[in-house]
Amino acid sequence: MLYVEFTHSQNQESLHQTLLNAFEFFGGTPDEIVVDNMLTAVIERVGRVIRFNDAFHDFLRVFKIVPFACNVRAPYEKGKIERTIGYIRQNFWPLRTFTDQDDVQNQANHWRDNIANVRVHQTTGEVPIDRFTKVNLKPLPELLPDCRQVCSLKVYKDFAVKFDANSYTVPPRAIGKPVTLKANRTTITIYDQEKTIAAHSRCWDRKKRIELPSHKEQVKKMHRKLWQDRDILSFISLGSEAEDYLKAIADAGQPIKKNVARLLSLKDEYGAFSLIHAIKRALQYKAYGADYIENILYQEWNIFLI
Repeated sequence: MLYVEFTHSQNQESLHQTLLNAFEFFGGTPDEIVVDNMLTAVIERVGRVIRFNDAFHDFLRVFKIVPFACNVRAPYEKGKIERTIGYIRQNFWPLRTFTDQDDVQNQANHWRDNIANVRVHQTTGEVPIDRFTKVNLKPLPELLPDCRQVCSLKVYKDFAVKFDANSYTVPPRAIGKPVTLKANRTTITIYDQEKTIAAHSRCWDRKKRIELPSHKEQVKKMHRKLWQDRDILSFISLGSEAEDYLKAIADAGQPIKKNVARLLSLKDEYGAFSLIHAIKRALQYKAYGADYIENILYQEWNIFLI
């Protein structure tokens, strides 16, 4: 009786999730499971002494399954598996085309249910799906483990987190915050502490930005509200250079209100004319931020005094 699943990865979370999917397909769990010596299952072995991967052991403990690892260089111990893989390669794979993982998985499910598990098996002489009715499995526990990949990430100034070579947006209020991302094969979910703040379909391309329209609209609303602030209006009234510099600060992802407050303070200290002169120089050198303006004013003011 076959269960076949294709994955993009062989990492720990993928192993656990595919096993869980298999348990659900079979409608229960076995007492024992035999594994090869991959690092996601076996960390170390000395002769017959085996140290299992802690995460793998913790996963199986939920189902009260005892793991057994094949001996090294003993292919006969997993002969049924090797022959099964050969059967899949020879019977399912040839001349088959697919567009993505969902496509190949759907094709595999159809082949599994309509060919593989309803054929007369060469070894047993029985139909697998009929023979399987005699198997007694333990019922699945009510509370199943969460097998998603978990990452702690920071929200960047472009209101997005970086994961698996792609960017996923979040509400702009989360900029600068640490968040938790949980990923399965199809979905990316992002949490601020325990609260869900964003959910995306997972992208398996690279260097893509996956953005929700609502997040972009929230950014626009924040900018519209920000440009109505009294201090910002006061700063813009200094002229086109001040407005250009403010836009450059915003594009650089720097805090606007904090910078404007300091720039207005510098205007009171050095005068509007000196401030605009410093802004022109800063625009020329693409130096964006109140720190650069203050440094220019300080240097030129000391030269003037000398």
